[in-house]
Amino acid sequence: MTTYRVCCFLRRFGAASNEPSEAVRDVFQAYVTDAGGVIGEEALRRLLREVQGETDDAAAAKEVMAFAAEQRLLKKGGLTAEGFHRWLCSDANAAIDPRRGVYQDMASPLSHYFIYTGHNSYLTGNQLSSGCSERPIVKALLDGVRVIELDLWPNAAKDQVEVLHGRTWTSPVELNKCLEAIKEHAFTASPYPVILTLEDHLTPDLQAKVAKMIKETFEDMLFVSESESMAEFPSPDELKGRIIISTKPPKEYLQTKSGKEEAADEKDEEGVWGEEISDDKTTARQMSDQYSRKYAEEGDEEQIDGETEKKARQGTDNEYKRLIAIQLTRRKHDMDQDLKVDPDKVSRLSLGEKAYEKAIVTHGAHIIRFTQRNLLRIFPRSTRITSSNYNPMMGWRYGVQMVAANMQGHGRKLWLTQGMFRANGGCGYVKKPDILMNSDPDKLFDPRADLPVKTTLKVTVYMGDGWRFDFRKTHFDKCSPPDFYARVGIAGVAADTRMEQTKVMMDSWIPAWDHEFEFRLAVPELALLRVEVHESDNHQKDEFGGQTCLPVWELRPGIRSVRLCDQKGQTLRSVKLLMRFEFFPSSSTK
Repeated sequence: MTTYRVCCFLRRFGAASNEPSEAVRDVFQAYVTDAGGVIGEEALRRLLREVQGETDDAAAAKEVMAFAAEQRLLKKGGLTAEGFHRWLCSDANAAIDPRRGVYQDMASPLSHYFIYTGHNSYLTGNQLSSGCSERPIVKALLDGVRVIELDLWPNAAKDQVEVLHGRTWTSPVELNKCLEAIKEHAFTASPYPVILTLEDHLTPDLQAKVAKMIKETFEDMLFVSESESMAEFPSPDELKGRIIISTKPPKEYLQTKSGKEEAADEKDEEGVWGEEISDDKTTARQMSDQYSRKYAEEGDEEQIDGETEKKARQGTDNEYKRLIAIQLTRRKHDMDQDLKVDPDKVSRLSLGEKAYEKAIVTHGAHIIRFTQRNLLRIFPRSTRITSSNYNPMMGWRYGVQMVAANMQGHGRKLWLTQGMFRANGGCGYVKKPDILMNSDPDKLFDPRADLPVKTTLKVTVYMGDGWRFDFRKTHFDKCSPPDFYARVGIAGVAADTRMEQTKVMMDSWIPAWDHEFEFRLAVPELALLRVEVHESDNHQKDEFGGQTCLPVWELRPGIRSVRLCDQKGQTLRSVKLLMRFEFFPSSSTK
C-alpha cells in the first residue's frame, strides 16, 4: 500500500507489482507444456526460435536456464513465469546485443563512415559565457566521440595559446591541459582514430609553439601523412590508436560578428526536451523558392579575402603545416566548385548549418557524390547560444560524415546523435549504408524521393518499471502515483519519420500499456527508433520520465529489455521498458 497526503486527507493506492503484463503472460502460457505451469527445455528452445528469433536456440536456452537457476526460479527443471519475466527484463536480453561489439567492416576509407563529432568540445555550458575546460573533452571521449574541436587563440600578451570560444565571455583553458586530456583518454572507449579539428586564429610563431606541443604530447600517437595530399583516406583499422590533425590557415586578423552581438539575436525556440524532430520537406519547399544554384554564405563561417588568405598561407609555420594530415578546403562560395570531386586527392569541407540547409535543396546529389570520397563537416549556427543542436538526420541522409553536435546541450537532436553511435559497438564509427555509396548516376540515392517500403517494423510496448527506485515518491505527482505514457517513433528519411503515443496509464509506478505500433520503413538502414516516457499532467507541462534512441538495423527481434536514459543521455540506474520488435519484409521488396 502506498499513501499520499493531500491537505489533511490520506490517499491510499495499491502497492506496485512487477508482475508481467497480460500480453507477456499470454506469450509464456502459449509454450507451457507441464501441468506445473513451467516451460521445459524443448519448449523454451521453440520459444527462443519463434519469438526471439534466435538461430542458436540450444545455446540461448542454456543461458536462460542458467540465469533462472542462479535466481532460483526453476521448478521441477522447468522455467517459471517469474523466471521468464526476470530474464526478459535483464540486460542480457537487451534490444541491442551487448556482446556484439564492433562488427562492421573497418577497412574502408574514413569517408565511408559516419563519425561521432563534437562541436566546441571544450565548453562546459552555453556558447557565450560558460567556462572552458578539459573536462568536457574527457567526457566526450569516454562517451565515444571521435572528433574533438579546439578553438586556438593568442592570450592577451600574444605569447601563449589559449583555448576558448573567441569574441565571447567564455573563460579560457590552457591548450596543454586539453592536449594531455586527449592523450590520456583518446582510446579508453574506442581504439579507432581521434580527429582533432583546430579552429586556428594564431600567428606563425604561435603555430610553431602549437606544433611543438602537439609533437611532444602525442609522440607516436600522432598520424603524419607522408605527402601533402592524399589520393584516398586511410581506414579506421589502419589508423587505430592514432590522433589526426585537421585544420585550415590562420585568420586572426579577420573581422566577424562577435558572439556578444549574436546573443541579441538568439531566440529560445527549444524547451527542455528540444523541438520535435520533423522531416525536411517544409524546409526544402521554402528554400527552393528563395535560392538559386548560386548562393552566398550568411555568417556561418568567417569571411576571408584573397589577400589575407595569401598572407596567412605564406606565414604558416612549415612544421605546423606538416602536422595537418586532413586539410580543410577553403570555401569558394560557389557550390558547384565547393562540391567538385577531385579524382586525385581527398579533402575536408566545412559548412555551417544555414549554408548546408540551402545546399541540400539545389545540390543534394552533389553532396552525396562528394561525401563518397571526401569528408564533409556541418556545424551548428552561431546563434545557438544555449548549445542546442539541429537535426543530424539532415546530414546523414546525404552521407555527411561529421555532423557536429554540442555535447554540452541536451534534447531530442542530441538524443538522435547518441542513438546513431550506439551502433557498431559504440566505437564512434558507423559504416554508411550501401545506398549512400552507389555512384551510378541512375541509382544515386535521393532521400526526398517517393521511396518504396522495404520493411515493416512492428513495435509492442508492454510495460515499464524502475521509476519507483530512481525517483522520490512525489517526484512526478505529490498526490498520487504517476500517470505515464510512452511515445514511440522513427527518425530517418522524410518518408519514415513519425511519432506515435500510447494511452496514459493512471496512478501506476509500473505501467502496462500492451500497445502495438507499426512503422512502414523505406530506408531501415538509416532509421532510428525513438522512445520516450512522460508523466501526464493536466495542469502543468508533462514531466520527463526517460528516453532512448536505438539504430533500427541493430534491434534484435523478439521481446527485449530497453533501458532508458535521462535528458543528457546518461543511462538511468533502474528504469527499463519491456518491448517487442518484429520485422516483416515488404511484399513489394524485390
